[in-house]
Amino acid sequence: MKDFTLKIIAPDRVFYEGQVESVEFNTSEGEIGILPGHQPTTVIVKPGVLVIDEGETEKIAALHEGFVEILQEQVTILAEIVEWPEEIDLERAEEAKQRAEHRLQAKDPDTDLVRAESALRRAIARINVLK
Repeated sequence: MKDFTLKIIAPDRVFYEGQVESVEFNTSEGEIGILPGHQPTTVIVKPGVLVIDEGETEKIAALHEGFVEILQEQVTILAEIVEWPEEIDLERAEEAKQRAEHRLQAKDPDTDLVRAESALRRAIARINVLK
């Protein structure tokens, strides 16, 4: 199988750059898997697990939000937040999940529901990466 170049850029660093066989992540339209020769497009990232298939090895990370440019031989992810498993604190993620769930269940008219739902999705993504 022919590889393609994957580049993941976060505000503070180049998170990943290399040749991969495929990459999978969540988008606003659902989960997507990209192989070499994919139809060029752009998509919006939603929080979830990022799976990078390097052929012999597979890497996972928590990818939270951003945009993706997909070309036939290159995929560029501009991520607001992306974390390797060793960068995630499970206890903090579980606490953030509980806080977000509490805010969503409280039915408080002052609660920013979009922000609380986003916080919940980020916390779940972090927890899922560590499973």
